[in-house]
Amino acid sequence: MNDDLTVTTLAERPELRERLWEMPDTWARFMDHDLVANALMGTIAELFPEHVVVATDAEGALVARGHSVPFRLHGEGRDGRLPDRGWDQVLLWAVNGHRRGERPDTVSAIEIAVRTDLQGKGLSGVVLGAMRDAARARGYAEVVAPVRPSAKHHEPGTPMEEYAFRVRAEDGLPYDPWLRVHVRAGATVERVAPVSMTIAGSLAEWREWTGLPFDATGEVLVPGALVPVRCEAERDQAVYVEPNVWVRHPV
Repeated sequence: MNDDLTVTTLAERPELRERLWEMPDTWARFMDHDLVANALMGTIAELFPEHVVVATDAEGALVARGHSVPFRLHGEGRDGRLPDRGWDQVLLWAVNGHRRGERPDTVSAIEIAVRTDLQGKGLSGVVLGAMRDAARARGYAEVVAPVRPSAKHHEPGTPMEEYAFRVRAEDGLPYDPWLRVHVRAGATVERVAPVSMTIAGSLAEWREWTGLPFDATGEVLVPGALVPVRCEAERDQAVYVEPNVWVRHPV
């Protein structure tokens, strides 16, 4: 499959911009309702096309995409510390910094998605490598990523602080497959971003998104969620606060 791939940035192939979201992926429906994502995700291709990776097959069909953003991590008020608010925060920093004319010093991965029928074939690692290549070509020394561990949804009750640093006895690599891809590519697991994404909605909205009843106060286990969703029936709302795991890649 990889021999048939063409992997470039969107800046090199702007005709693919309108097709980015036509590719089927495995994101759970409720994940489409993070307010920061809804407001800003669509601007990445417009503002930072040189940091959007696109992969097509021999027939020209889009098979994978990767969004990343340049932002300022070092300097006054930030000092190189990766934020607790993870994914949401870094996207806000990138877009707002661009609008203010800030000079970015770091690139953060935002999303890597592979077409559903091609998952498990190593394409995510190919896109990650191309993302790092794009950052290096533009003079950046580091790529960071608020990683959403791919198998954490099987253990929603396990604290992320425990899960993120779990390793396999046989080789010392991360237990989680997606974290393992990053570490094999040279990344280090840095820290947990405890409030990386926040998705809130009415009980009716959560029922629509998940097909679950959401009729009693307490924790609700939702397929695809990394931690339980907190349902507050008396307030007619439920909130999902997703932790991610920060990793650092030298490029």
